[in-house]
Amino acid sequence: MGSLLEKIESKNAVIGVVGLGYVGLPLAVEKAKAGYKVIGFDVQQKRVDMVNDGINYIGDVVDEELKQIIQSGQLSATVDYSKIAEVDAVAICVPTPLDKYQQPDTTYVEASGKEIAKFLHPNMLVVLESTTYPGTTEEVLQPILEGTGLKVGEDFYLAYSPERVDPGNKTFNTKNTPKVVGGVSPTCTKVAAAMYRSVLEGDVHEVSSPKIAEMEKILENTFRNINIGLANEMAILCNKMGIDLWEVIEAAKTKPYGFMAFYPGPGLGGHCIPIDPFYLTWKAREYNYHTRLIEVAGEINNEMPNFVVDRTMKILNRYQKSLSGAKVLVLGVAYKKDIDDYRESPVMEIIKLLESYEANFELVDPHISSFRLDNKNYETVALTEEKLKEADLVLITTDHSAFDYQQIGDMSSVIFDTRNAMKDIKSIKAYYEKL
Repeated sequence: MGSLLEKIESKNAVIGVVGLGYVGLPLAVEKAKAGYKVIGFDVQQKRVDMVNDGINYIGDVVDEELKQIIQSGQLSATVDYSKIAEVDAVAICVPTPLDKYQQPDTTYVEASGKEIAKFLHPNMLVVLESTTYPGTTEEVLQPILEGTGLKVGEDFYLAYSPERVDPGNKTFNTKNTPKVVGGVSPTCTKVAAAMYRSVLEGDVHEVSSPKIAEMEKILENTFRNINIGLANEMAILCNKMGIDLWEVIEAAKTKPYGFMAFYPGPGLGGHCIPIDPFYLTWKAREYNYHTRLIEVAGEINNEMPNFVVDRTMKILNRYQKSLSGAKVLVLGVAYKKDIDDYRESPVMEIIKLLESYEANFELVDPHISSFRLDNKNYETVALTEEKLKEADLVLITTDHSAFDYQQIGDMSSVIFDTRNAMKDIKSIKAYYEKL
């Protein structure tokens, strides 16, 4: 441990980051900015080439900072995993999706572990950051690494530290968000925590095991999933009762304790909240336990795109128009405001539903020019007065700051706002409904 801690403290350690996506690239940049030599690993040659050319593709990374650390030689990227042999510590930041049966797919974690195992050496630190079910670090990754003959806690160090990236967050980012670290042994925890403390401004909270850290991350996102599910169910009920839920929430927020505001929307998106709770649901079956609350919340949230399209039909019916053939202008493709990330975006399901009803729709998103869904290419269009005037209904699915909501209110004839995006617009000429 001594020599690795000394390398960490003196910034002489070489650090690897496996997976250069929304989590990995910002982490690699922060480690390089902190003074470490960093090698980024990815299976996509295009990503590697972009990083090495100083071309940024992640919103939470500052373009100039990436260029500077690339030019200085602090950060480089490669598809050659043999360079793992050169690193003293490596963080695994690869996807952990669900398969078609809603079960965790640890393929990418296992593949990364096997590549690292080929070049694992004594006094090396391995940290898993990918969100996953409790037990993954010790049940999946540890056996792969110990298959080399090296022993965790003695020859090398292994820990879990969940990523907490919130794309588009203007206040909290990789550098200042508190970190949770749990090692397989106390020594593993100490070494991993030392590395993060040398890089990040946020607190580093040490826990007693990887399972605690893994469960902590699942709890974070399950908490949000369930509370958003409650907000969405309230939206459905309040619509039936003729009550403005958004005003209800604003009133509830005045209580200084015991209430935290969550808001309804067209469904859940992103790689975390819609997916992570199902890791726990799957793992719970091993203990003969059925996570009823989690699954009900998931059902409610997954049903929201259908509710939105159903409401769209009813609004159009007020004007003797059917959804089939109607001109619908969909504002927003990304799963939340001011980002270009459309992973698991509820708008994807809304698109499928609009197509199934043969609606004549166009998509607007200032952050996304094109995307692919079910082997089909889609392109977005610019938001213009003409598009707003031509539309039979304007459907606001993402509340991007770039949208001119006064213009939308003035030029549209019918608006269905699923995000309460127009709450600050005092005068809306269009017929207006919100979720």
